[in-house]
Amino acid sequence: MDLAIVIPYFKKEFFGICLESLAKQTNKNFKVYIGNDGSPEDPRDLIELYSEKIKIEYHYFSENLGGESLVRHWNRCIAKTRNESWILILGDDDVLGEYCIENFYKSLDEINLLKINVVRYATLKINAENEIISKTYLHPKLENSINSLFRKLNGETRSSLSEYIFRKDKLFDIGLNPFPLAWHTDDLLILECSNFGKIFTLNESKVFFRLSGLNISSLKTNLVKKNEASFLFYCYLLQKYKFILVKEQRKIIFLRALNCFDNNKWNFSMLWCISKLTLELNFIRTFLQFWKKVIKRKVQNL
Repeated sequence: MDLAIVIPYFKKEFFGICLESLAKQTNKNFKVYIGNDGSPEDPRDLIELYSEKIKIEYHYFSENLGGESLVRHWNRCIAKTRNESWILILGDDDVLGEYCIENFYKSLDEINLLKINVVRYATLKINAENEIISKTYLHPKLENSINSLFRKLNGETRSSLSEYIFRKDKLFDIGLNPFPLAWHTDDLLILECSNFGKIFTLNESKVFFRLSGLNISSLKTNLVKKNEASFLFYCYLLQKYKFILVKEQRKIIFLRALNCFDNNKWNFSMLWCISKLTLELNFIRTFLQFWKKVIKRKVQNL
C-alpha cells in the first residue's frame, strides 16, 4: 500500500460525500486514516457504512486541538499512518474525482524517475449544494513550485492542501509550519517539500474544493488571523529563503508583508520584523515610498 489518505475530521455535514468519493475510486490501493478532533458530531455511522468499501482506520481524540492549532491536529493524524510512501491530506468536505488514485499510480514510475516529492491534481470549486462554481484550474505538467506560488499570489490560479500528494519521508523530514489557522501552511509545505523545485501535475484528474460558507477559506470572521498568518508566511520566506528568490520576487513578497502590516499597523512585532527586513534586503526606498502612500491616503481621508 503506497498511499495514505489522511482526513482530519471535525464536521459531518459533507463528510459522507467525501467518503463516497473515496469509495468510488477506480483504484482502491490506499488506506484512509480519519482523526476526529474531539468533534461533537459523531461520524462512526458513516465510517461503518463505508468501511466495507475502503480500508479505514479511525481515531478519536478527546482533546480538541483544531480550535487552537489546526497543524497540531494534522500532525497527530499524520502520525497514525503506517508504512505508506505517500500522503494526501484531504479536507472532510472535499471530494476526489473517481480516477484520482488510478491516475496517480499510472504516473508513479515517472514521478519516481523524476525524483518528484509533490504531486497535484487539477481542481474545481464547489458550493454547499455540490454545484461547480469555478473553471477548471489546470497547471503545467511540471512546474517550479516558486512559479506556482506566484501564479497563486497573482490570482492566476488557486491552491489548497486537498489536491496535493506528498512523499511521506520528505513531509516528515520538514514538518508543517503552524501559522495561525494553518493559513499558508500548505503553500510553505509545497515549497519546502519540493525543495523549491518541480511539482508534477495530474491534469486528467480533478479534486473538488468546497466553499461552503462554513470552512476557514469561506469565513470572513477570521480576517485578522488570516492577515497575521500571511504576514508571518511572507516574513518567513524573506528571512529563510531570500537567496532562493530573485530580487523582483523578494520585492513582491516584501510589499505583500507591508500591506499586511498596514492592515494591522499597531502591531509592534510586525513593525519590528518589517523594519529588520527593510534593512536586511536594502528595501529602504520601497519602505519609504510605501509610507508616503499611507500618509497621503490618511490626509485625503481627513
